[in-house]
This record gives sequence, C-alpha cells and structure tokens, in this order.
Amino acid sequence: MTRQTPQTPLDPLAPQTPLDPLARQIPLDPLAPLVRLCDVGHCFGADRVLRKVDFKLEAGGCVLLTGHSGAGKSTLTRIMTGLLHPQEGTAHLTVRRVGFVFQDPRLLPWRTALQNVLLPCDAHQQEARRYALEMLEAVGLGRATSLLPGELSGGMRQRVSLARALAVRPDLLILDEPFTGLDGPLREDMKALIESLVGAGQSGAAMAVVQVAHHHQDILSHAGAQFRLERGTLTAVPSMLI
Repeated sequence: MTRQTPQTPLDPLAPQTPLDPLARQIPLDPLAPLVRLCDVGHCFGADRVLRKVDFKLEAGGCVLLTGHSGAGKSTLTRIMTGLLHPQEGTAHLTVRRVGFVFQDPRLLPWRTALQNVLLPCDAHQQEARRYALEMLEAVGLGRATSLLPGELSGGMRQRVSLARALAVRPDLLILDEPFTGLDGPLREDMKALIESLVGAGQSGAAMAVVQVAHHHQDILSHAGAQFRLERGTLTAVPSMLI
C-alpha cells in the first residue's frame, strides 16, 4: 500500500489531529488531491465493511456521505484521515492536519472552553491562543472562554467542539452529524461559518470537508459530490435522492 502521509501514530478518539508538527511550514502540492482511495477494502473479522471503494477529494472540496448506522462510514472516514490502514487497495493521503467534530462534543470537564479549544494546539504560542480566541468568538462564545463544560448548554458545548476543530487550521474537516444538538437558527449560523471557511485558504491551502449527515436541514449548501455507503459499496447519488 502506498501512503503519502507522515507515519505519526494517531489517536482514533482525538477530536482533531495535527498530522505533522511542521505542517505549517510544508506547502501542499496544489495539483495533488488530499485523499485518493483506489480499490479500498476492509474487514473486521468475517464482516466485510468496505468493498473496492474508489474516492477522491480535492483541496477545498466539500462532499456528503450518507448511509445507515453500521454501514462503514466511520471506517471510511478513519481511512481518509490516516487513522486506519486499509487491508486492501491503496490510500494516497496528503492531509497534514485534520479536524473532527462529532455528535458528542468530547470536552474535558475540568478544562475551560478556551483550554479545550487549545488542547490540540501549542498552548504556549501566542498565535495559537489568539486564533483559538478568534474561533470561539466566531462561534458566538467570545464571552464564555473561562467557563467549564458543565456551565455550558449542550449547544454551547458543541460550538466549543467546532472551535477546537477549526483551531488547528485543518486541511480536512470531518463533520459527523455535529449539528444534532443545535436549534434551527444556531444550526444555520454554524453551517454558514463552516461554509465561509471552505476554500478560504486556511494556512495557505483550502480546507476540504467530508460531512456525514442524515437530515436535509443539516446538509451544507457547499456540498458538491454526494455519496452513499451501502453494504460496503460507495456510490455517487444525485442530490435530490439524499
């Protein structure tokens, strides 16, 4: 299997992962896709989760991934981000930094909102702290930086999670139904924030997004290619069928 990502061990539970501590000094090849999967297959015991998956994601792209629970969406996104090596096929990855936002905010309860956002960053760098504060302000939590998760509502905790993912200036942002706990107006505000950053040139390269969603109201308007994973097979589907 050929891979182009750094061989740094990654934590599958980490909400975001800087793949290379020197990533900000390494320019991406603008002609190379961030992710290219060729004939990828994967099994867990006798259970085949993925079958001959072909997929390509360019910098700044935004794709939608759907499928029923247990269809293999998490396995596929883990392969896209280098968290999991496929047993079959080839994964070519040029991703340097990945941001994850899950349904569960996964905040440390003894850390303040700002401290949680700074977890994947170098908290001693003034620029990292400045950008973390900027992201908290962007998600509407500029006055909640010193509050603990227990002092925040569910929607506020989810916004901290989003700010934390954005604070690493990701090349690739994985959104696994992050709008579930947000009300209508707030959900639209968070979608607008993410959409404003797609292709905006974060750290010299456009940010790509893979969104896992099941509800129409959660789908980003920037979503281009749309895919469905069913019985291990990934197929492109027309948007009106989502």
